[in-house]
Amino acid sequence: MTLGSDMVKNGKSSNPGPDLQYIHRRIKKKFEDYQTYHFSANQNDILKTFFDLAQEFDSFQDFYRICVLVPCDCLQMQVSLYLEAESGIGLQLVCNSSDGVRYDSAPAPSYVRTSQEPYDHEGSYLVPISRKQFHQADAPAMKKAARILGMLEVSAGRELSGEERFFFIKYANRIAYNLHNRKLMQQNIRHLEFINTLVMDIEHNVIIPNMYFKHLFNRLKASIGGLEELVLDEEGASEPYRGRLATVYQGLRENHRQLLDHHSTTSLFLESLFRKDHFTEGHLVLKPRSCMVEQEIIRPQLENYLNRFSLYGIEVRYPDDMEDELPLSVDIGLLAQVYANLFSNAVKYTESVKTAAGFARKAMAYGRKLEKDYFGPGKDGMKFNVFSTGPQLSATEQERVFDDGFRGSNSGRSSGTGHGLSFVRHVIEIHGGRVGYESVEEGNNFYFVLPLAGEYKGMKDVSP
Repeated sequence: MTLGSDMVKNGKSSNPGPDLQYIHRRIKKKFEDYQTYHFSANQNDILKTFFDLAQEFDSFQDFYRICVLVPCDCLQMQVSLYLEAESGIGLQLVCNSSDGVRYDSAPAPSYVRTSQEPYDHEGSYLVPISRKQFHQADAPAMKKAARILGMLEVSAGRELSGEERFFFIKYANRIAYNLHNRKLMQQNIRHLEFINTLVMDIEHNVIIPNMYFKHLFNRLKASIGGLEELVLDEEGASEPYRGRLATVYQGLRENHRQLLDHHSTTSLFLESLFRKDHFTEGHLVLKPRSCMVEQEIIRPQLENYLNRFSLYGIEVRYPDDMEDELPLSVDIGLLAQVYANLFSNAVKYTESVKTAAGFARKAMAYGRKLEKDYFGPGKDGMKFNVFSTGPQLSATEQERVFDDGFRGSNSGRSSGTGHGLSFVRHVIEIHGGRVGYESVEEGNNFYFVLPLAGEYKGMKDVSP
């Protein structure tokens, strides 16, 4: 069955056993509990108001406002909401009834602490926002573990009665339930978005480039056909025959090298995209290691595109000096795909321009440049550039060029999905870096900047 073990099938319950009896007991117990709560009509209306509004507003910020403003408006009390920080550094004030949502990540005052039990402090009553986590196997035994999500502070200007204290414990429980479900929903949405993006990454970076194998195989087939023709040919002059045979042999060797290189690149991309950790965590998980970026990433990727650059008449300009390159800790597989995307775009969109001297130039270049204090005082970055000649992007295109699915006005003649630069941005950002575009003399420069450790300071600037 697809709808659960205790759903009705053909008029009969498919599982009328312990689970169903447990639900019956919980219904009876909860009904009896509510009869003993003795909530006032006003308190019941507050709970219903909170529940209805929590379903009405979607954003977390509006939910935080509802949590503090419902008791504030209905009971004329000051309320503050503290939640555990995403970074795990402790409680933070996220919203209060006087100032609204706080965006400054203000830490909670020292008297606000994570507690399993409510407590008083100088006229304030602090209640834990805890989510009781049940496990199906433990349900009949009522085993549960409370997870503290935050604390709710209530200030009435007077001492709260026992009934009021009990009400706010139940109110905090409802906050916890809604908050927990919202976080689960957000996590599920992120997982789905990640999976959808990963599918596009696989198609764009693996499946489509893998079609190049067909071209290489066809060339290899032609070379083999030429060798077969020589074998069947009648005896001629020995020197011309050996010359032709040597040419075919060299061609086969080059085809074989390209196949190995392309296979190595595809294998690297497959490994970096299909890691189990990506699916477990719901986002790309880096596996960084120290490497020489030009030697181990840029040059191997460039080798895969040299024939295509040559076919389109694109001159490749190499940096003047990268001999002083120091190792950088990056995810080699993912950063290699960044360069593959940038070089692929250069093949598609590089166009001839007229230089200031009046000469035609159609070229691509790469390089790097040290950016002092790029990420803040004392936080240097290394800027990696990929330049190509051609018309500069418009202002609108510059703003959207890294958006997923966006394709520029010059993309009509070239196939593509508009996903490549979005992938570039995603990979660089999870490395802690930034991407960008610059209109420069004679063309366009796409770049990214990665943060550097102290040992890179003083490195010579190298740019295209």
